[in-house]
Amino acid sequence: MDATWKGLAETRRLPWAEPSRYGVERIVDVAYGRGGLSAHALDVYRPIARPEGLLPVVLYIHGGGFRILSKDTHWVMGLAFARRGYVVFNIDYRLAPQHPFPAAIEDAATALLWVHANAATFGGDPSRIVLAGESAGANLATSLALMTSYRRPEPWAREVFDKGIRLRAVLPACGLLHVTDTARFARRLRVSRFVQDRLEEVEAAYLPQGLDGSRDLADPLVFLERGLPPDAPLPPFFAGVGTWDVVLSDTRRLKAALDALHVRCDVGYYEGQPHAFHALVWRSAAKAFWRDTFAFLRDTGV
Repeated sequence: MDATWKGLAETRRLPWAEPSRYGVERIVDVAYGRGGLSAHALDVYRPIARPEGLLPVVLYIHGGGFRILSKDTHWVMGLAFARRGYVVFNIDYRLAPQHPFPAAIEDAATALLWVHANAATFGGDPSRIVLAGESAGANLATSLALMTSYRRPEPWAREVFDKGIRLRAVLPACGLLHVTDTARFARRLRVSRFVQDRLEEVEAAYLPQGLDGSRDLADPLVFLERGLPPDAPLPPFFAGVGTWDVVLSDTRRLKAALDALHVRCDVGYYEGQPHAFHALVWRSAAKAFWRDTFAFLRDTGV
């Protein structure tokens, strides 16, 4: 699967995928971490023709079950947001099983702090940050949102909260928002052995046996379902998901949990669509997803 997506990502080298054709500039491999690791890098996508003033920011976090893929496989996401007027920071992070939880979410927290501090250098407005990601990236985006709204015991999470970062929106697409007990899907649905094996691999790699400490930031959905009042307001959410996606129920639960907390959560259900369908941007369902996403952002003033 990793090889397949990496092969598809090579289309970014074709002439029609050149960002400048869409009025976008790409700056690659900007370091955001403190330790010089290759995983601590991001690409910046921004409009070439920029108006006076700073533009809203999207921090994009790729999916891949916390185990595979990269910012390079997700170049189309950076392009999609940048051509609509956003400065996009598309990040890499450490992958499991070599780096299990909490490595990925700790890296995402470091990236958010870096983006907040450096967005203006690239023409982005640090007071208008949107978090976006799909699948595992949706999990990480949701967990980052928790850090900005709840005082957490983890030092890197507390640093995010103490910076006073207030997000304008969160876009967790087709999210796997509850990593523990991935067998729950097969208990409710007819799930193929292949798909169930992949889900179990995600859990085993990201949350290996013997892992100590809280799993709140691996299971942000479970945390939200507790109904604890936030220490600072939670941002509005837009969650898009296909109705044929095995993790559909996590999005439904997210909607219910945020409704109970009186937090805006709009959901787009796309009939007959599988996991991560919106990455195939030329298809009609994907176009509908992107229209709905940008309509939500306009409505929330981002």
